[in-house]
Amino acid sequence: DTTRSCPIGLLFRLLYERLAERARRLDFLVALGTHPPLSEAGILALLGLTPEERARDFPRARLLEHAWQDPEALVEVGRIPREQIKALSDGLFEREVVVTCNRLVNECDELLVCGPVFPHEVAGFSGGNKYIAPGVAGAEIIDFFHWLGAVLTSRRIIGHKWTPVRQVIDRAAAFLPVRRTALCMVVRDGGLAGLYAGPAEAAWSAAADLSAELHIVRHPRPYHTVLSCAPEMYEELWVGGKCMYKLEPVVADGGRLIVYAPHIHRISATHGALIEAIGYHVRDYFLAQWDRFEQHRWGVLAHSTHVKGDGTWRPGDERPRIDVILATGIPEQTCRAINLGYLDPASIDVGAYEGREAEGVLCVRRAGEILHRLSDEE
Repeated sequence: DTTRSCPIGLLFRLLYERLAERARRLDFLVALGTHPPLSEAGILALLGLTPEERARDFPRARLLEHAWQDPEALVEVGRIPREQIKALSDGLFEREVVVTCNRLVNECDELLVCGPVFPHEVAGFSGGNKYIAPGVAGAEIIDFFHWLGAVLTSRRIIGHKWTPVRQVIDRAAAFLPVRRTALCMVVRDGGLAGLYAGPAEAAWSAAADLSAELHIVRHPRPYHTVLSCAPEMYEELWVGGKCMYKLEPVVADGGRLIVYAPHIHRISATHGALIEAIGYHVRDYFLAQWDRFEQHRWGVLAHSTHVKGDGTWRPGDERPRIDVILATGIPEQTCRAINLGYLDPASIDVGAYEGREAEGVLCVRRAGEILHRLSDEE
């Protein structure tokens, strides 16, 4: 969807050109996961099409969106047994996980998974089978996938290939009774740096290797203050939180990370009410009170801990490792209520944060996709 930068419109045109006359039916399904659905105009914008071009040049293409909350749109494709989940999660969980996915994917003859690969806070690297689960999956596998990553913690997962979460993703995708081919893009400066095609796992693995070279920036020292500027493609904090995840590793203990995004005015169109009810907390806050939170959406709990970052919790004493501050269009009262800091975005001069690395201050103009890590970190 629009939260991933890549030349998806170019790939759409090339695939249509080669497949439209050979296929009985050609469906293009946006792998939304739990992100808000796009309007028709939004889908056309994603593909770089005008309504006239779409009608004239691509009449055989069906442009569709995943509906993760619609039972009629989903079908069960398999169940991962509890003993496999125990093994895959390093003993953290022992439960059966039901895997559902979009009916269209399960019923097609050939499945092409098309999308970019970047360091990712839950999966290690995005792309490949991740566009199946959670991209076009149902709620149970989506929630389990995110919460497993949260329990392991983003700092342990992000920028690593073969994580327990990736193993769960690949196991879920293997239930599909169709051949899975992936076209994995590695993007640099808006253009292609690499395109890997083949079986989904192999294409993703090769792309992740290149992403590790291009999308990880190493720093010799941590910073006490980091200004993380969110690009316009992040329209809400649900995805704008990536500006925290990708820079958390270079913030010093006790430091602060400021998410600067004047254009963000809401937490989440889909999950905002629940996030406002539970707030943002460190992982141990939820684990130590699991009887209170187990019934909530695990994916939302995961988002909460990812944005808050590492830390500890004892009754009445929550101690996050760093201070996360929002300089967005979200009101101060809301920021305080959800347990995050606040700065008036109008008070921030981005240029005043630049060129001060020697002082312990880092400014990243377009945050959210490039992972920043310390030089001595594995």
